[in-house]
Amino acid sequence: MNSSFASCRSPRTIALVGKYHSPEIAESLRRLAEYLHERGVSVFIERETAENVGRLVDLSRWVACDFSDIGAHADLAIVIGGDGTMLNAARRLARYRVPLVGVNLGRLGFMTDIARSDMLTCMDDLLDGRFTAENRMLLDAEVIRDGKEIFDNQALNDVVVDKGAIGRMIEFKLSIDGEFIYNQRSDGLIVSTPTGSTAYSLSAGGPILHPTLTGIALVPLCPHALTNRPIMVNDQANIEVRIIQADDPRVHFDGQVTHDLQPGDLVRLRRSEYTICFLHPPSYSYFAMLRQRLHWSERPEGT
Repeated sequence: MNSSFASCRSPRTIALVGKYHSPEIAESLRRLAEYLHERGVSVFIERETAENVGRLVDLSRWVACDFSDIGAHADLAIVIGGDGTMLNAARRLARYRVPLVGVNLGRLGFMTDIARSDMLTCMDDLLDGRFTAENRMLLDAEVIRDGKEIFDNQALNDVVVDKGAIGRMIEFKLSIDGEFIYNQRSDGLIVSTPTGSTAYSLSAGGPILHPTLTGIALVPLCPHALTNRPIMVNDQANIEVRIIQADDPRVHFDGQVTHDLQPGDLVRLRRSEYTICFLHPPSYSYFAMLRQRLHWSERPEGT
């Protein structure tokens, strides 16, 4: 495996990932694969991507492979789509330490920096070593039932414990580093990384955290007691959420993976040993991205 940032300054093998059944994404992926090949780069296509996109454009020239093969052989991966596609790729590739580049063909694109119109121009900067690296933390979470681990997963954005489909509130006990914090009745709790602070956490009233921070945000969902406010804790904290009473509790990972819970279950969370390396083009600015995506400083119509 050759996935250090040093190797990304002159990448020789690049994997392409893009999940959507979209002619626009299919055509962008084909153009990108051909351009990289012309620049002397070996191109892999993630297997499920090749199966989906191959129905719309000819990808027979490129090697289709699994995420494990990408992790073993690719210098970096380019994700074409939106934040959901990036989240899936990040969780699948975190253990292999493969850096990620995002081309935005979704809606908001907090994690996909490159506009489709700038895609090939930015590839010149990437191949010539003019991108900058930024590491993002992940969360590890495990579900404990009757003293035994029954499920575990990772999240780049957030882990959410909630009440599920039934309308009644959930009641849970929150502990940090073994210390009792509170019992809470609410719709649930968002445990968010700085990367996830502009996702579900933001809509629930949580703070925006710069992605280079190393903290974890605990954001209640519609708490019964209005004094339950978001809390920031150290990234080394061990967080435990024990289900006291609920009809249909669940835990969600980045809004993409879900596991059913039961009263008495314990969800244990901590910072992962792995990080995700995002590679940004020279023009990237986190605050400029926020201004654009969140429409800051725009004048109301008619003024």
